[in-house]
Amino acid sequence: MLQPNDVVLFQGDSITDAGRDRGIAEPNHAAAMGRGYALLTASALLVDYAEHELRIFNRGVSGNRVTDLADRWQADCLDLKPTVLSILIGVNDTWHGTGKGEPSKSVPLDKYETVYRDLLEQARKAQPKLRLVLCEPFTLRCGAVTDAWFPEIDQRRAVVQQLARDYDGRFVAFQSAYDAALSEAEPAYWAADGVHPSLAGHQLMARTWLKAIADF
Repeated sequence: MLQPNDVVLFQGDSITDAGRDRGIAEPNHAAAMGRGYALLTASALLVDYAEHELRIFNRGVSGNRVTDLADRWQADCLDLKPTVLSILIGVNDTWHGTGKGEPSKSVPLDKYETVYRDLLEQARKAQPKLRLVLCEPFTLRCGAVTDAWFPEIDQRRAVVQQLARDYDGRFVAFQSAYDAALSEAEPAYWAADGVHPSLAGHQLMARTWLKAIADF
């Protein structure tokens, strides 16, 4: 359950960014939330917890890897003093190593874990009672996603799940949600390029996120 005056921060790459207006710094602004799961999730939270005076921010940046998060962590996380921090990162760290991106920008698995863990350490040191919501990087086998993505993307998922355990956070199983949804529609229906969700995909993510933190 969220608490009165909670500050909720969504962090990540283009999936979280979703075209947000980066010129708007204040919380709870629709344009600043983008057009994706962060907006849909924030909207639901603001309805369900109207009495809590929540402040919700989106600081996702398209193209980011975990190392890019580290470069802007002070301004885009610590300075906002979140009490609930949601992170979805890992697709770009993998994509650059598949031959489709820029291999020099790939983040090796061990570095991914080390940097990610350091970000969590910094955030917890700044806010000892911080609640963490660590989101599973996901892919669907269509569009840009080929066999070259595997098993690396699966290994990154495992890292995030372990970090959620280590830091007593919530793990949001986006991949499992998408896998289950394939019984209803083909992969491209949920994410045409295998990475960036459709409107339906973003709604599925919002529902999955909200379910994961229902008793937080």
